[in-house]
Amino acid sequence: MIETGSLIRTLSGRRAARNFHNFVINEIGTAIVSGRFPIGSVLASDTVMMEQYGVSRTVLREALKTLEAKGLVEARPKVGTRVSPRNRWNFFDPQLLAWHFEAPPDPAFYESLFRVRALMEPPLVEQAALSRTAEHVRLLKYWCHQMGNAGDSLEQFGLACLEVHMVIADAGQDMLLRSVLGVEELTLALALTRDASLEGAEYRRRSAELYNQLTSALEGGYPEKSVALMEACRGLDRGQIF
Repeated sequence: MIETGSLIRTLSGRRAARNFHNFVINEIGTAIVSGRFPIGSVLASDTVMMEQYGVSRTVLREALKTLEAKGLVEARPKVGTRVSPRNRWNFFDPQLLAWHFEAPPDPAFYESLFRVRALMEPPLVEQAALSRTAEHVRLLKYWCHQMGNAGDSLEQFGLACLEVHMVIADAGQDMLLRSVLGVEELTLALALTRDASLEGAEYRRRSAELYNQLTSALEGGYPEKSVALMEACRGLDRGQIF
């Protein structure tokens, strides 16, 4: 199970300690998402993959079960493990979304990510403006301050920004709408590593400024203003990618 923020943490070049189960999942998952293992292709035999990844049959089988649960592969008797069509993939799975960061650029997919944000963020932010507590506001101010003090660290800035989104999701009190966090993390990681519109430091400065304004709107209990400011944050991210 990938935790929120795992993708952002890779921006510093740090990698999590090796875990054989996660290693195999990431290797095969990334290969599928990037197209190195094409849709409809049959994966190599267990013996070949055990040798390739240096793992036991038990570890390999458990990894394949995890990938099957994400909709990426399907095991068939006498056929083997086949890569499933994209319409079966669970695109709200944070790990699957994170693999797209390493995949070749896909503008159509990126557009889809922002459409999801545009649909799911407004009701969440609107509710957050109505139900936020003093503790939510305190945390928002703290993480906005951390964004402003992150300097050149993409990881620190990204994690602080993601924390802002998590506080808003908590204040919004809608567990289903919280599922947008994986989408937000991927678009944030993309925006931090692209410069289609602004130089990186200027993007981060403007982003921190907008999130401070959003925090003030949420603190004041202004739903419409909060939604408009979140739209501005989303537009800034989109501009860095396209």
